Amino acid sequence: MHSPSSSEDKGGPISCCQPVVDYIDAQFEAYLQEELKIKRSLFSYHDTRIHACLYFILPTGHSLKSLDLLTMKSLDSKVNIIPIIGKADSISKTELHKFKNKIMSEFVSNGIQIYQFPTDDESVSGINAVMNEHLPFAVVGSTEDVKIGNTMVRARRYPWGIVQVENENHCDFVKLREMLICTNMEDLREQTHARHYELYRRCRLEEMGFRDIGPENKPVSLQEAYEAKRHEFYLELQRKEEEMRQQFIQRVKEKEAILKEAEQQVQTKFERRMLMHQEVKLKLEREKKVLEDEIAVFMQKKANAELLQPQASVSTPLVSLKRDKDRKKTQGSQLELLCFDVSDEETVNVDEQSEGEKLESETVSQGTPEIVLDGSTQVLNVGSSFM
Repeated sequence: MHSPSSSEDKGGPISCCQPVVDYIDAQFEAYLQEELKIKRSLFSYHDTRIHACLYFILPTGHSLKSLDLLTMKSLDSKVNIIPIIGKADSISKTELHKFKNKIMSEFVSNGIQIYQFPTDDESVSGINAVMNEHLPFAVVGSTEDVKIGNTMVRARRYPWGIVQVENENHCDFVKLREMLICTNMEDLREQTHARHYELYRRCRLEEMGFRDIGPENKPVSLQEAYEAKRHEFYLELQRKEEEMRQQFIQRVKEKEAILKEAEQQVQTKFERRMLMHQEVKLKLEREKKVLEDEIAVFMQKKANAELLQPQASVSTPLVSLKRDKDRKKTQGSQLELLCFDVSDEETVNVDEQSEGEKLESETVSQGTPEIVLDGSTQVLNVGSSFM
């Protein structure tokens, strides 16, 4: 794990280290579930717990960032932290020595517990005591192979010289490798299991409700703790079930009240519409009665008119014929006076007489005593009448 840069500080220490913490807890949880099985196989189980965390620190030469302190504080109870100064070739030997002392003093003042190589074993106590004085290790990394003399070594090439990764005078990479792989690998596993995993296991079992001692400070067996937890869970389940039942009943009552109110509104609206319908129906019935009375009166008038029409048709031809005869006499007398002043009156009268007789015969035969009074035909009609 490396120290976040200043551009990454915006997320906060919790957001930066939380994925690491969750991953470590997930490995502990997997081991705990395997351990709690009835039929366990821990000897063949692939242990994925994290045994060491190499925390890289930027070689600023001043002090640790608050983000580094908070992150390591949240990790020191879950994993063995080994602080490492990266890019150690960017500062001088004197600055590096002062920077190491400053980092160790900050660890002590902030209560951060880093992994210390054990000194209780006589076989490795001497070398571990010396290595503890070199903490934090300052390392240099490289992917380039450089030929020095007749040997190819991993190194970094600079204008002023070459920095060898595996040269203990240049960096602490060899010391770190020896301490992790050769000397203290088994101790790292034991520390993980005895310290960090046991702490996690105790917290998880307490969360599940298991205790070593009861309320009266008496030892409690696992079976008793299980039964107590089961009874507590059963009571909690009953309480929640009753609470859900009461909520359901309350919601049903509220729904019934809403439906009843809606039903009353619908009933009131229906009654109002029925009253309006009755009023409209009565009004239409009155209008219908008035229309029926008007139709009866109209039919009566029509019948009376049909009775009077034949009488009027009989008297009308007689009156019109009499009027035609009187009109012809008057026109004949007027034409007689005109004949004395016209030359060749006889010839004209003879021609008009024949035409007038034809016209009179047609008029009499048709029964329509109509007389044409316009133009020159007036003289002929009068002449025929006169004759």
